[in-house]
Amino acid sequence: MRHPIIARRALLGAVLASPALAQGSFPDKAIRLVIPWPPGASADIFLRMIAEQAGKRLGVQVIPETKPGANATLGAVAIKDARPDGYTIAQIHTGVFRAAWATERPSYEPLTDFTFLIQLSGSAHGIVVRADSPWQTLQQLLDHARANPGKINYGTFGPASIQNIVMVDIQQRLGIEMAHIPYRGGGELYTGLMSRQIDVVADASGWSQLVQDGTFRLLAVWGAERMPRFPNAPTLQQCGIDLVVNSPYGLAGPRGMAPDVVRKLHDALKEALFDPATREVMARFNMPLLYLPTAEYDAASRRQDAIERENLRRLGMLAR
Repeated sequence: MRHPIIARRALLGAVLASPALAQGSFPDKAIRLVIPWPPGASADIFLRMIAEQAGKRLGVQVIPETKPGANATLGAVAIKDARPDGYTIAQIHTGVFRAAWATERPSYEPLTDFTFLIQLSGSAHGIVVRADSPWQTLQQLLDHARANPGKINYGTFGPASIQNIVMVDIQQRLGIEMAHIPYRGGGELYTGLMSRQIDVVADASGWSQLVQDGTFRLLAVWGAERMPRFPNAPTLQQCGIDLVVNSPYGLAGPRGMAPDVVRKLHDALKEALFDPATREVMARFNMPLLYLPTAEYDAASRRQDAIERENLRRLGMLAR
């Protein structure tokens, strides 16, 4: 029989030698970053750069995994069902909160199922048409919609997307009617506009290059100020519509993550956010810097959840 003291020492040595249990071992394998947008969307390009830069700081690969569909909530579903070990994280955007209130039985609860890590940026939205469109201004588009109810088709990422929510809000405020055509992602959306399946696109700034090269015309932006890259495009407020839309977003993991793992992820992601390569991507797509550390991001997410619930209630789209 082995002596009890020797047995305990052997067990202790095995524990200390185990990489999975050794203190400070995280991360010791690749981390999965779930991106709920199709490849090529502005947020997809930005988050891929975040993954690349964060991986350099963490010493392991941060592997982007695109999961488009379901109103861009599949990232939220992925982390709800993942182990809280830090190896699965995902983008959390305003649509994640909105979708949970827009259905009677959501597949996740944002305020209890996630560990909020870091707020990064936000989407710079706008309304675009083809360059050969007869509408030179947003007012001309709205006047045409008023005179021809239901005749103008506009595309977004789906009924519960922030793009459609804002377009519905604009229509209700102005007493006009346009037809909504949902698409799966930015590539399909822009192809639909170029092929004349739709007349208008409401989307985040994935249209930037298409506007710059003269394929699309930007009629208005949704932020508080004009975009430096497109100074001739007015804000919604400057067009007489009292709306400002910033759509902040960040990254989260499953609930119950260890504080030291959260801290390591936050610190690496923060450095990735402020890296010059990441800032260049943000400038290309007019993305604002909206950094918040872990505790402040958690508090901001709770405020955002209340905002989204109220917006849906006001528009008659609240399900519970």
